Parts: sequence; structure tokens; C-alpha cells
Amino acid sequence: MAEIIALNDANIDEALNSGKAVMLYFAMEEGQRSDFTTAFRKSAAEADGNKYIFGQIGTVNSEATLRRFEITKRTTLVGWGAGEVIFRRSRPWGTDVPLAVERLAEFTPVIELAEGEVAAPPTKPMVIHDKPVKVTDQTFENEVLNSELPVLVDFWAEWCGPCRTIAPILDKLAKEFAGKIKIAKVNVDENPALSQTFRIQSIPNMMAIKKRTMVFNQPGALPEPVLRDIIKQLIELDIPDKPAPQPAR
Repeated sequence: MAEIIALNDANIDEALNSGKAVMLYFAMEEGQRSDFTTAFRKSAAEADGNKYIFGQIGTVNSEATLRRFEITKRTTLVGWGAGEVIFRRSRPWGTDVPLAVERLAEFTPVIELAEGEVAAPPTKPMVIHDKPVKVTDQTFENEVLNSELPVLVDFWAEWCGPCRTIAPILDKLAKEFAGKIKIAKVNVDENPALSQTFRIQSIPNMMAIKKRTMVFNQPGALPEPVLRDIIKQLIELDIPDKPAPQPAR
């Protein structure tokens, strides 16, 4: 049995990073369909609490979460699994709930072990950042190059006026695109190795990296609409995986 948990900005990350499949019910309107609420409670009662979380989210203390999932005024059912949105239905019907559970089941496989076999440890769930991440010479490879998400890197410094101008914009975009992209900040004064490696001559300097590939690099305090467009294009950009090296003959 999976309990229905009240979720908001304070505890949503804990649920999303739990490694479980998460069913999110955004209760935005008065007078919800009785068939939906009945089906939602029934599915939660029948679900395995070790594999599923059922969460109900209202409008109180949930502003960042509503922006993250692009929820407006309509009641919405969202299924979350393996670090991404798997199912989404606006103004759902009761019949939508079992369909969403079925879709999420694909991301919570049941592994049957042979006698004496030991289960492998669970993989670490992807951490979702809803604010920019501080990156250094020592952490750049892990936080940026090895990131599962595309990364927008901001090279900046404390004394840089334009850097301070775009800082709140990057904070806003980090929340808006949480779970889809990571925004990283590199202080050029504290991390000279990175500045030299990428030949940063002027700040702020925005760099976009996806699958260890630099796809954008430009200095200047870019306006919010431009930064948002860069992020959207970066998310949609398809970069083929590099083939494994072949042994020499």
C-alpha cells in the first residue's frame, strides 16, 4: 500500500529523488471529478509502497513546484519515473490513473533472483537542482562533463556588474527548468585553471555543454528571453553517443 502524501516545495525533491515511481496529483480546481479521486485513492491503496509514491499538491507553498511542472490553473496528473516525466494528463478522468500506473511500472521493474544470487545495489537517483550549482576546477568534470543533464555554465566574478545583473535571471531559470537542465557557476578568480582551459577573456561568459560536447560559448550579459531560448534548444538538441573505440588490428 502506498500512502497519499501532501507534497510542496519543501519536500518534493525528497520524493522525486527517492528512486521510486511518483504519481503527482496537482489539485488546482474545486470540485474534482469523483471518478478520478476514487481511482487515485484506489490505485494508491493497491500500489507497492516500496516502489511507488502518490503525492497530492495544492497551491499553498508550492509555487516553485508548479513552475517546475508547468502547472497553471488546471488539475493535472503527472507520472514521474527514472528522473523524467513519463505521463501527463490535464483534467484527468478516473480511467487515466491505471494507465499512468501501467506506464510507470515500466520504470520499476521486478527483478527475480536465482537462489543464492545477491541483488546489485540500487543506482543512485539523479539529483535535481532547482538553483545554480557552484563548480570548481576540481568538480567541473563530475558536475559538468559527466552530468546526465545538459549544463549551462556561467563564468563570473564578484566584481563583475553584468554578472550580478544576470544572477537572478539564472536563479529563476534554474527553478523553471529543474530536472531538465543544470545551471553551473564558475568563479573565474577562484578557478583560474578552467578560465585558462576555455580561454575566458570576458565575463559573464555563457557556455552550454551536453554529453561532454560544447555546443555554445559566448561572452556578454544575455537577456532572459535569449537565455531561455538557449536552454530550450539545448534540451532538445540531439547529440549521438560517441562509439566505443575499436581495438587496433
